Amino acid sequence: MNKLLVVGSVAFDGIETPFGKADKIVGGSATYISLAASYFKLNQCVVSLIGGDFPKNYLEMLKARNIDTSGIKVIENEESFYWKVKYDNDLNSRETLLTAINVFENFNPQIPESYKDADFLMLGNIHPRLQMQAIEQMNKRPKLILLDTINLWISENRDELLEVLKEVDVISINNEEAREISNEYSLVKAAKKIMKMGPKYVIIKKGEHGVLLFHKDAVFFAPALPLEEVFDPTGAGDTFAGGFVGHLASTSNLSFENMKLALVAGSNLASFCVEKFGTQRMESLTQEEVYRRLRNFKQLTQFDIELNEV
Repeated sequence: MNKLLVVGSVAFDGIETPFGKADKIVGGSATYISLAASYFKLNQCVVSLIGGDFPKNYLEMLKARNIDTSGIKVIENEESFYWKVKYDNDLNSRETLLTAINVFENFNPQIPESYKDADFLMLGNIHPRLQMQAIEQMNKRPKLILLDTINLWISENRDELLEVLKEVDVISINNEEAREISNEYSLVKAAKKIMKMGPKYVIIKKGEHGVLLFHKDAVFFAPALPLEEVFDPTGAGDTFAGGFVGHLASTSNLSFENMKLALVAGSNLASFCVEKFGTQRMESLTQEEVYRRLRNFKQLTQFDIELNEV
């Protein structure tokens, strides 16, 4: 069974959308990634840093889902990372109201010995310096290294991010981030330019408009499933990444054809994440619901057409 190592934030979020508010709920990139990946058969470990205010029963819930939390260090007399955000009516734009780094200011990822030989390494959207520290601690190069990042690191820590990109196989970013990294408006040109920076595969997320996968000259598109209700888009991108890497790790198949399936698997799980605030939906999600919605994805995209030679 493959090992997945997830390095990122385990934190608190304060969320305000047109549909309501939720404060001090559990969030963080590593949380969403690991929860999504837990729907696949693999061993995984999370590396992060939390304060003594973080609910212990939540860590127990992660353990119950076969997630090794030995890499999550606790500093009892400090507070966990806290991010507060307000989304506009269309849920596509947001305003950060508060970022309290708290204990995470002292985060230096310490990879457990039992996961220094992990087959898959997923780097959440943390500072590029921390992402590089995680890579450098591995005893051997993983079969696949995946990275997520955000505009903050692209604009303020570009040189460090470019160094990390040389080491990774897959980058998962949204269309705005792709354009900022590449200085190209066309997403096709942006992906080609980013691949020259290091990653062999570029994933560009377009929210409700689906997701693109680029590899060499090949392009694949997976739609987003139309939903009746969307309450909270927080963590959807991380949930997608967890589903993507979870599928790859569970199948041990790194072909481009299987990455197409991983793209759909990630999109499928992300469609559940947005249905409730925070991680609530991912905690209650059943395998039957996952399979049923996968069938909906297939029906959404499958068609027969007769092509005549010209």
